Amino acid sequence: MILSLQRGALACMLALVSATAAAQGVIYKCTPPGGSVEYTDIKRGNYCTAMDLPGTVIAAPPRRAAPARSPAQAGQPAAVATVPGAVPTAFPRVDNAEQRARDADRRAILEDELKSEQQKLAELRLEYNNGAPERRGDERNYAKYQERTATLRDSVGRAEKNVEALKREIANIR
Repeated sequence: MILSLQRGALACMLALVSATAAAQGVIYKCTPPGGSVEYTDIKRGNYCTAMDLPGTVIAAPPRRAAPARSPAQAGQPAAVATVPGAVPTAFPRVDNAEQRARDADRRAILEDELKSEQQKLAELRLEYNNGAPERRGDERNYAKYQERTATLRDSVGRAEKNVEALKREIANIR
């Protein structure tokens, strides 16, 4: 009972400390030679180590200056360079013939994967035998048989989902 109260108090204290960390900065866990443990935002000696707490605020890196624009680009709108993941307006384009060739390659790869996944699904369904697979010699214990049956059922379900996903992906190709 006392141990659970101490853990609860410790959890509350860590929640409070992490909330404070968002406003203050780094939280240190200090264990002096006496053996007591103290959590603080002030480093008091070599016996304090910085904690890596979730939810703490980390300062953002300074923003880089926009690159200098050439006279040819002066009339064009500026590309969004400071937002990560944004596509600049001058991003290289692929011509239609190249894109059709890429799509055809992608379709061929996905159809090969679909074919192999459908074959795997057929084999799993045959082995699963509608929930009553044939018992093997190493399954004298009924629990082992049930475990294998459950594993097969999960494998069949996973393979069915894979087939559906591949069919959707193929349908999405232009």
